Amino acid sequence: MSCAAVEEKKKPHAVCIPYPAQGHINPMLKVAKLLHHRGFHITFVNTEFNHKRLLNSRGPDSLKGLPDFQFQTIPDGLPPSDIDTTQDVPTLCQSTRRACLVPFRNLLSKLNTTPDIPPITCVVSDGIMTFTLQAAEEIRVPEILFWTTSACSFLAFMHYPHLMERGIIPLKDTSCLTNGFLNTPIDWIPGMKDIRFRDLPSFVRTTDPEDIMLNYAKGEVARAPKAAAIIVNTFDALEHDVLNALSAMLPRVYSIGPLQLLVNQIDGDDGLKSIGSNLWREEQECLGWLNAKEPGSVVYVNFGSITVMTPQQLLEFAWGLANSEQTFLWIIRPDLVTGDSAVLPPEFVTRTNKRGLLASWCPQEEVLNHPAVGGFLTHSGWNSTLENICGGVPLLCWPFFADQQTNCRYSCVHWGIGDEIDNNVKREDVERLVRDLMVGERGKEIKANAMEWKKKAEEAIAPGGSSHVHFDDMVNQMLLSNHIKLTT
Repeated sequence: MSCAAVEEKKKPHAVCIPYPAQGHINPMLKVAKLLHHRGFHITFVNTEFNHKRLLNSRGPDSLKGLPDFQFQTIPDGLPPSDIDTTQDVPTLCQSTRRACLVPFRNLLSKLNTTPDIPPITCVVSDGIMTFTLQAAEEIRVPEILFWTTSACSFLAFMHYPHLMERGIIPLKDTSCLTNGFLNTPIDWIPGMKDIRFRDLPSFVRTTDPEDIMLNYAKGEVARAPKAAAIIVNTFDALEHDVLNALSAMLPRVYSIGPLQLLVNQIDGDDGLKSIGSNLWREEQECLGWLNAKEPGSVVYVNFGSITVMTPQQLLEFAWGLANSEQTFLWIIRPDLVTGDSAVLPPEFVTRTNKRGLLASWCPQEEVLNHPAVGGFLTHSGWNSTLENICGGVPLLCWPFFADQQTNCRYSCVHWGIGDEIDNNVKREDVERLVRDLMVGERGKEIKANAMEWKKKAEEAIAPGGSSHVHFDDMVNQMLLSNHIKLTT
């Protein structure tokens, strides 16, 4: 065995496995890169379906990785489907819980018996892939769960069992969705203030006690205390009270975000930087188009990787943007519209072609940090919200499902960085809110708040900052401790 191989065998080895959706893969890859930078051998586990999508979007060389940063796959248990379409979330949740433990266990066994690869010393798993806890326990390594949501929505998920015990969910009947019940204050969750029922992660909006997502979320949070620790992509100043409440419920909680800012501190590793995770091809032309625009003049519109809307909702957003007379960059995935392709009327395209750009996907972090972007119309996914905070950009929020309602409430009420668009979207509301955001006094107020949070985020990841310290503590106390036992 060569000297290099001997040194490689001595490394700690982290197996990182995200939930198989874009919004979970992206932040897990950042965690993996940070661990690699700290000297870990990395095995990153995608599903076979998403592995094919990554090859399709990024090219055949995109998943070759590095000698000490390798990609592996497991099946998701679902039949083959369209390579460019996001998988149905409830179906995928059921399948990963039912079908993924055995192939994951087999993968760990294979890795532990492969020459020239160091023994596995820890598992870093998505917080909603808790079947991995059993596999990690079987090979006697610690597992950290990474909740990719905000801390506030994670805390709300943790209280799903209490909501059921109090008889609040499932809902008595569907009238609760329209009779004002959604505005009921929820004032008994420690660490959460000014929260209404409608602001809780949306899986509570069901009358069915057997609802797939309600019970899936309840089951996943019930297993969270079994992990050695929990990591969250946030920072202390942003969610201080919520993090304190979570720390009182769980063994160890480390806030280590914004991850993108920590990753940006890694210098001189071009091989690592070249490893990407977008399941759609990024249209780099967006950045060239932005380069020609005035500072703060463009509203960026992106509803994320899972949101779907009706054809009528698409039209309301389109004509609201057109009537606002503002310059915009709008990301429209092929599967954005329910059961149909996202086709905009020719009249809209003709009217806006000199001040609007439509694209199917883009490098969002770069877009939100571009000086031309002055506002962000978003679904309030957590990655988008945190990337927006890092860019200091004011928000318009149209939450779709899951944690997005909670993120929207905190963005608009607690952090003061956005305004909400009603779920029953109307073009006149979009027109007014976009114009206020981009050229009105309200936009200036929100922008000032956004810039303050950007500054605090940068302080958190600086040497001595809370997230910088927490990441070091997490690595040294939780992940390296087992490696030290194995090598001494």
